[in-house]
Amino acid sequence: MTDVIVVGGGPAGLSAGLFTAKNGLETTVFDTDKTWMHKAHLYNYLGIESEDGTQFMDDSREQAESFGVERVQGEQVMAVETSGDGGFTVRTEDGENEYEADYVVFATGTNRGLAEELGCATTEDGTIDVDIDMETSVDDAYATGATARAEKWQAIISAGDGAAAALDILSKEKGERFHDFDVPDDE
Repeated sequence: MTDVIVVGGGPAGLSAGLFTAKNGLETTVFDTDKTWMHKAHLYNYLGIESEDGTQFMDDSREQAESFGVERVQGEQVMAVETSGDGGFTVRTEDGENEYEADYVVFATGTNRGLAEELGCATTEDGTIDVDIDMETSVDDAYATGATARAEKWQAIISAGDGAAAALDILSKEKGERFHDFDVPDDE
């Protein structure tokens, strides 16, 4: 059992995982490494002057892991279902591994099948319908990045969506609006 399962290890998934793990929630990210970032070179990501997409992913994974994200590399999620206790059961490709979580975040790019099979509503353009906090029509299930946005496939937008989903999860857990705002230590 974990608090949060993130399906997808691109910018949206790693951002969601980083925020939840950094703030004390056990978080598992399933990463098949099929992100479009391997075809990208970043010139338009705030704070990064120029970086190869693969290097960006390596740096992002390292940062997420440093905050406690457990990454499951190469194990593909085949099904996400609601469980009897109000959470979610995630099954992987071998059919033998099952994972349980209170929250699930879909960061699966344009592959929206898992969210649809869970019962998440879609929009007219075929994306997963979300509210401003990236929550789907299924309570405690979130969709981020290209999963919820048609034609806005940018790493910085996806990372922001992941952060929005994570902050909503953290707000639910803490019972009040939560903001992840760090300040430097006094020198």
